[in-house]
Amino acid sequence: MCEANAYLVRNGKEELILEAVDIVEPAEGGKIRMANIFGEQKLIVARLKSMSLVNHKIVLE
Repeated sequence: MCEANAYLVRNGKEELILEAVDIVEPAEGGKIRMANIFGEQKLIVARLKSMSLVNHKIVLE
């Protein structure tokens, strides 16, 4: 499996925002669209801070 969990850094802490993410793509207005294997989607204003596919982790801020 190649999915990763996505976290958003808020107040210095990582908060899980979406599990099993398999699509991450830029959207208009500085937003990022994410979708997971269960069909859930999130559209948030953020930027990529780090991504580790080995650790299955995406961190946004």
